[in-house]
Amino acid sequence: MAIPMTAPNAHDPPGSGSLELQGVGILLVEDSWHVGKAMKTLLRVLGAEVAGPAATSADAERLVAVRTPDVAIVDINLREGEQANGLIDRLHEQGVPVIVLTGYAVVSLAPGKVEAILQKPASKEQLLAILRPIIAQKMDR
Repeated sequence: MAIPMTAPNAHDPPGSGSLELQGVGILLVEDSWHVGKAMKTLLRVLGAEVAGPAATSADAERLVAVRTPDVAIVDINLREGEQANGLIDRLHEQGVPVIVLTGYAVVSLAPGKVEAILQKPASKEQLLAILRPIIAQKMDR
């Protein structure tokens, strides 16, 4: 069961609203307005600096041109049937770790291009479990 992507409240366990992602730049590529808004809210509550959500690869690439993100969270199927494979390839070539967030059970991607594939809806815990090692590795560089 997934936890809704919302801000913590008084009923959440202590530390659940921590700024674990403080200063981390995240590119969010998601064509669903509701999912994008919820994900952006969650990431900001965790302290991340979020660019997006971008609904197309072209929108995402404009955001990357302004600031290279530390990590990208990318929906594989974008607006008007666009597939994000080319965007994922370009982000990988730039050394940006990519997490795919998808509603599809089967996703075909070349090995080694993405850090993880998460099924929607992903919980805060699932997302953090993937982001923590990526961020720790980037901070060690």
